[in-house]
Amino acid sequence: MTDRVLILGGRGRIGGSVARDLLTHTQAEILITGRTPAQMQDNTSLQYMVLDLAEVEKLRQAIASVNLVVHCAGPFHYRDANVLKMCIEHGVNYIDVSDHRSFTIKALQYHEKAMAAGVTAVVNTGIFPGISNSMVRHDIEQFDIPEKIHLSYLVSGSGGAGITVMRTTFLGLQNPFEAWIDGRWQTVKPYSEREVVEFPSPYKRSGVYWFDMPETFTLPHAFPAVKTVITKFGSVPDFYNHLTWIAAHVFPKSWIKNPKGVEFLSHVSHGMTDFTDQFTGIGVAVRSEVTGQKNNQKAVYCSTLTHANTAAAAGCGTGSIAQFLLEGTLKKPGVWPVEEALPTDLFTKTMQSRGVTIQANWQ
Repeated sequence: MTDRVLILGGRGRIGGSVARDLLTHTQAEILITGRTPAQMQDNTSLQYMVLDLAEVEKLRQAIASVNLVVHCAGPFHYRDANVLKMCIEHGVNYIDVSDHRSFTIKALQYHEKAMAAGVTAVVNTGIFPGISNSMVRHDIEQFDIPEKIHLSYLVSGSGGAGITVMRTTFLGLQNPFEAWIDGRWQTVKPYSEREVVEFPSPYKRSGVYWFDMPETFTLPHAFPAVKTVITKFGSVPDFYNHLTWIAAHVFPKSWIKNPKGVEFLSHVSHGMTDFTDQFTGIGVAVRSEVTGQKNNQKAVYCSTLTHANTAAAAGCGTGSIAQFLLEGTLKKPGVWPVEEALPTDLFTKTMQSRGVTIQANWQ
């Protein structure tokens, strides 16, 4: 019997990239949802359904009819975990592209129920979080005692991810957050402590800033020997970083915390990136640097990735895990962040199969 996959938010840039990855790497029938009607391409493996997540019974029926649910309907800052809950109730595997710790915390609370139901649920898939987390796992495994993780992300313009990425950025500026530094949780201001990091070509030396990501919270739990986890994000061109810094530190907080303010800033930013994307592209760079002990000596290991299209890279990250779940290659009942679910050998294999090159070496 043919596998069926439900992609919630499949008409968005990220959801569409996941659908294309699955069409390339699996034989599954794919059911895409969106809130408004759309004319789809003539592809018998691709079906379309108008569905709002608030339509609970319609959502429940759709979930019950598939083998796997891929939740791409962001932003996830205010999402509940009802989709995951329904998947567990119907014995359907689940993955998502969530990118905020508030949602991750809600999802992880269903771990025991997912285990009891035999459901494998993987959260935070995509590019960052997602591929970035698996890069860290690979790097951690090189050490006898890992001590510090420094993750840096860089996105050109819109990253090809549409207006949702703009909303995510501004929502991420709303509140200080807890980060694991020197063996204890410390409060950090968003978009603070600029640092210039060396990325691969064409990005080279670029500015990054503290940003609240789920891996800031999940990596210390996955790798308890680590005493510090730093997650920093930046944009290209650099003047976007300065504009974002102003929004985080100069604008009245009421602007950033007001949904209308977030929408206004998101649309203005999206209009600007539509123009600058012509010159900067829509690529992404990820840099994982782990410091620790190797053979009783202090050592640093670094891995880097660049991709010409941020949304397509996210599709590779999520699509690969979906492929493994459909094949039965990955079976781990419970709710897991990607770094705890995906073994490094499978990660390496799937990145190679998708032409995603990761450079890694001792510094």
